[in-house]
Amino acid sequence: MSQIIDETIDFVKEKLQGAEAGHDWYHIERVWKLSKKIAAKESCDIEIVELGALLHDIADPKFHNGDETVAPKVATEFLQSLNFPSDRIEKVVFIINNISFKNRNEAPEDLPIELKIVQDADRIDAIGAIGIARTFNFGGFKNNLMYDANIPPQVGMSKEEYKKSNGTTINHFYEKLLLLKDLLNTDSAKEIAEERHQFMLSFLDQFYKEWNVD
Repeated sequence: MSQIIDETIDFVKEKLQGAEAGHDWYHIERVWKLSKKIAAKESCDIEIVELGALLHDIADPKFHNGDETVAPKVATEFLQSLNFPSDRIEKVVFIINNISFKNRNEAPEDLPIELKIVQDADRIDAIGAIGIARTFNFGGFKNNLMYDANIPPQVGMSKEEYKKSNGTTINHFYEKLLLLKDLLNTDSAKEIAEERHQFMLSFLDQFYKEWNVD
């Protein structure tokens, strides 16, 4: 492992101490590992992939009053402190700026493979057993209802509607999680996602049975 990766890991661990459990160092570590796994089957700049994965949630807007400028600024200043080349910093920041689900309609059409890899890894960590755990953890963090049959999912929300949404945790499956499998970029990510997607469907079936006391 290169020195810059080691230093970035240390920086991220320190920066995310005390973070909400769905967006903490362990989330970053899983996305980093998934990114390397996907990258192994692609022709890409692995250093940019790893740095993008490690820094992609360094200041998630959800925890900074929706401010999307904080993360790029923090990442840029950190990489500059390591004398990382400015043209390569731009590639890492591009990943940070364009990775999120809510920004998917604003991203350029011709995306670099490095972004596609990290985006796939981040989306895979949002589904399956881990995705379910993260979703309920964040719902609890926001004090959202788990489920209410009288509140339908709001599929196809605009970016602003999505940012302001405080719907139920179960609705989040239909508004985001179940959509992710078909938004993946790489074949290897799609393979990984299939089992996780099916697990979520099984979970929802069981959830409704228990909720309705069948």
